[in-house]
Amino acid sequence: MATFDIEEIERAFRHFWYTGMIREDWSAWAGLFTEDVVYYERVLGTMHGRETVRNWIVPLMEQYGEIYGVYDWHEVDPGGRVVFRMINRRDHPSGEGHIDFPGVTVLQFAGDNQWSMEEDYWAEKLGIEQFQQYEAALEKHDPDHRNKRTRHDWGNGPDWTRGKKSFWDWPDRKRGQSPF
Repeated sequence: MATFDIEEIERAFRHFWYTGMIREDWSAWAGLFTEDVVYYERVLGTMHGRETVRNWIVPLMEQYGEIYGVYDWHEVDPGGRVVFRMINRRDHPSGEGHIDFPGVTVLQFAGDNQWSMEEDYWAEKLGIEQFQQYEAALEKHDPDHRNKRTRHDWGNGPDWTRGKKSFWDWPDRKRGQSPF
């Protein structure tokens, strides 16, 4: 079994987090996987290959652009394994608070800033409940909230785990124009 420098894995993980969760550049995020990646999405199915992952994640995150990932914790081992817990968050359309459901991910580092495996576990029942709560709140408070893509509460993680207050706050993004 290969071993890696912990600092190399940590840098690669921070880059992975920034590219996906903070920057939300899902095409570039998919590019962080090896060409032959195996991606186990325990609810939605297993995918093989970087382009399969890209073709899945880009339209998915465009459709559910109101969701953002909030860092909770992560652990790294020299064999290249990274395990992290995150919160899948939607800001409440009323402007007060948020609606969450948890997830845990296991990654396998392959070197050269690439990942050869991802395995996602999330609380499916809570995810469905969160979606239903969010849809009801949209109808009651702000039917256009989904398009605002707010990110009001990044949690209490380290600075590198927090992004802007809205998906649209990045200088290269304009409302009404797909970033993908």
